[in-house]
Amino acid sequence: MSAKLVVGAQWGDEGKAKVIDFLSGEINLIVRYQGGANAGHTVLVGDQKYIFHLIPSGILYPKTICVIGNGVVLDPVAFITEVDDLMSRNIDAMERLVLSDACHLILPMHQMIDAHRETAAGGKKIGTTKRGIGICYADKMMRVGLRVGDLLSHRLRERLEHIVEAKNRELKNLYNLPEVKIDPLFEDLSKFAQKIKGIVKNTSLYLNGELARGKTVLLEGAQGTGLDIDYGTYPYVTSSNTTTGGAIAGSGISFQYLKEVIGISKAYTTRVGEGPFPTELHGEEEERLRKLGSEFGATTGRPRRVGWFDVELIRHASRVNGLTGIALTKIDVLSSYDQIKIGAGYKLKGEKIDAFPSTGLEDVEVIYETMPGWKTDISKARKLSDLPPACRTYVDRLVELTEVPIKLISVGAGREETIVL
Repeated sequence: MSAKLVVGAQWGDEGKAKVIDFLSGEINLIVRYQGGANAGHTVLVGDQKYIFHLIPSGILYPKTICVIGNGVVLDPVAFITEVDDLMSRNIDAMERLVLSDACHLILPMHQMIDAHRETAAGGKKIGTTKRGIGICYADKMMRVGLRVGDLLSHRLRERLEHIVEAKNRELKNLYNLPEVKIDPLFEDLSKFAQKIKGIVKNTSLYLNGELARGKTVLLEGAQGTGLDIDYGTYPYVTSSNTTTGGAIAGSGISFQYLKEVIGISKAYTTRVGEGPFPTELHGEEEERLRKLGSEFGATTGRPRRVGWFDVELIRHASRVNGLTGIALTKIDVLSSYDQIKIGAGYKLKGEKIDAFPSTGLEDVEVIYETMPGWKTDISKARKLSDLPPACRTYVDRLVELTEVPIKLISVGAGREETIVL
């Protein structure tokens, strides 16, 4: 059949979970393809709020199979906590979860090193969540990681001894941190293996087989294009490829099945952590937009930085991902403004530039356009004609500037508060 990809078009936190939840009703399999438990995806169904960190939000649909792909780094404790929370709410997640045998595992020493490095960096910190994500990915690339499939091998103890020995030297000699004891770690991982052994598969083989049989697949990432390790604002990025290339590599599906790439974008822009942010607001304007949008991290509770819509960031996301459309979220947050600004382009050293720069984003000057606000509640709108004229004009201008069609508009947090174009 075919696969769709939902990808963040900004710096993450764009509202991917709501869009994924909205689309999941007609999808057979949802696949998380990168990242770890540092990302939080929030879904509101009726008066029930769900926050997902590792498990795809499509698990809320009783017939949907959810897959955690090989590109994810898996925290065993966070995973079991999330499963248990869903089970306490009468959602038997383990019945509809598939876990890649090639997922790398986040171990206690990854979190210890991450926290130490971030704290010691002082003013040069990246802004990680200290959950060991980047350190685990580093070990993956250094070929000293532990994968889910290793847990089911009779050589687990041997493999773990080699890893712990190497990491303990690092903990002691580089960071002056306490060593990790192998016996309790081996015991914990063995117990985890017993819990998950029934859901572990070669997910590349499984997904391509299901697609060949006519099933539909939705690929779900974490973070956004601006945080991609190659195409984001390096070094203030995440540790994996959040973009379309990462979706193919992190799920193992053949590229021939991918037919639609939907970029998720807020009607304004937010960012968590350090790094350049050209359209960022400050002072009272910042506080106003943050409060209106409830812009606080679902995982950490950290206040998000906020700013106006950035056209060049979306144009960059469109090029890198091959966007076929945009899902525009949280436009209702702008409903109390008299005027709304759009970051329509950049200048560098007084000259207009035509692209999102790989370096030097801190030095750009934003070219703004000002649009009239609509000053009315739009949460009851269910079709484009229900929106006030000024709101429709704002949407049309975003399409003109980004050159990407808007296919879905979210006018509220609820599943039903959605306009399909």
